[in-house]
Amino acid sequence: MRILFLSTSMGLGGADQQLLSAAQVLRARGHEILIVSLTPLGPMGLEARASGLRTESLEMARGIPDPRGLYRLAKLARAWKPDVVHSHMVHANLMARALRLVVPVPVLVSTIHNIYEGGAVWMAAYRLTNRLVDHMTIISEAAADRFIGERIVPRALLTVVPNGIDTERLRNVPPGSRESVRRSVGLGDGDFAWLAVGRFEDAKDYPNMLRAFAKVRAREPSVVLLLVGRGSLQDEAEALTRELGLEGVVKFLGVRNDVPVVMSGADGYVMSSAWEGMPMVLLEAAGAALPIVATRVGGNHEVVRQDETGFLAPPRDSEALGDAMLRLMAVPPGERRAMGERGREHVRANYGLARVAERWQRIYTEAMTRRGLSVAPAGTDRPEGTAA
Repeated sequence: MRILFLSTSMGLGGADQQLLSAAQVLRARGHEILIVSLTPLGPMGLEARASGLRTESLEMARGIPDPRGLYRLAKLARAWKPDVVHSHMVHANLMARALRLVVPVPVLVSTIHNIYEGGAVWMAAYRLTNRLVDHMTIISEAAADRFIGERIVPRALLTVVPNGIDTERLRNVPPGSRESVRRSVGLGDGDFAWLAVGRFEDAKDYPNMLRAFAKVRAREPSVVLLLVGRGSLQDEAEALTRELGLEGVVKFLGVRNDVPVVMSGADGYVMSSAWEGMPMVLLEAAGAALPIVATRVGGNHEVVRQDETGFLAPPRDSEALGDAMLRLMAVPPGERRAMGERGREHVRANYGLARVAERWQRIYTEAMTRRGLSVAPAGTDRPEGTAA
């Protein structure tokens, strides 16, 4: 099969990471892959290119409609002739539907990556153009309930396909990584290290986390919060850290390309999001056998099993989040490790990357069959007029 992945961006987001990981698995299975980003390539796009995947950008400015982007996409699609266009996130999903009006696209699949993908105008655009897509996937049961319940997407058109991760990559960190990471950030032997990884943006609600951590720090002086990532609200988060008197115990580590190694140095993972879909980093934290405290939003409760692998707190409630963090810290170390291992097994059994790629491939094949297209095995030459 020739699969064109269309993404709103190829930056640092979980959706971009999921697309890249699944594309690599599908390429290994013999499929031809082209990745196209609406906006200029970010870290995930550059990583895709470095791994040998053909990756292009439509060079559209973020947040600014530009009809030249559709022209460039149409030109690429006419030249490359994909069997499947699989779009990701609302802007790319709607762009792919517009593409189908001007270029023959044998099969079009769209993926929704969040419980909220935009306001009323964007959701109306989904409703008006659903007839142009063959199938849609969504990353959590909670998100599916919302999109079906509000009649944004018909139930018959939608399948839940959770995000997936490479669990072996998270297990196979170099020996001594934990000690090395802790030394590099100045942690003592008795310090409890909380870790959070993500963009400094509204959805992640870092003010909630920092206020919760201030409560924890007042009760437990040997505790540190490690923050990995960057974003437009980082300056505000740093200012709040100073205001709360947390300088030196909240450590801003920037963007890291060794997140599994950093996770090995932590004792617990915390997520304070105001809304989510199915966060990749939460799956990774569980896959790294970290016990987790997270807000009960989106698909978080599908990953964090209350009292078994971690604790959940209501969103935008720093008191409750702080209480949950203190509760986890009070669990004896042996039981915390057991919680982490239960989380790892849950993710391995339900969110393996190979399973996600296999489900996407099955959706492509079923859509082709419904449209009367023949499907040749992956890696074979295509007879003229047939799909690979």
